[in-house]
Amino acid sequence: MRDNLDLAASAQELADAAPTGSIDHAAASSVAITLATTRDISHARETLDGVAPDEVRKAAVALFERLSAGA
Repeated sequence: MRDNLDLAASAQELADAAPTGSIDHAAASSVAITLATTRDISHARETLDGVAPDEVRKAAVALFERLSAGA
């Protein structure tokens, strides 16, 4: 089972690969930071609900769901 820090590292890799300024970069960065600073998966998911703007939040939640599916 992967923990928050493992998932954060995966999200950071995706952020690093995405073009700066893109929705993908913003979403992956948001997921990486959220996972690195929350205590568990459920806390991270709740925290992502506060990401703005809406377009980034939706992309971040979708990415989080993909990454955490195997956690």
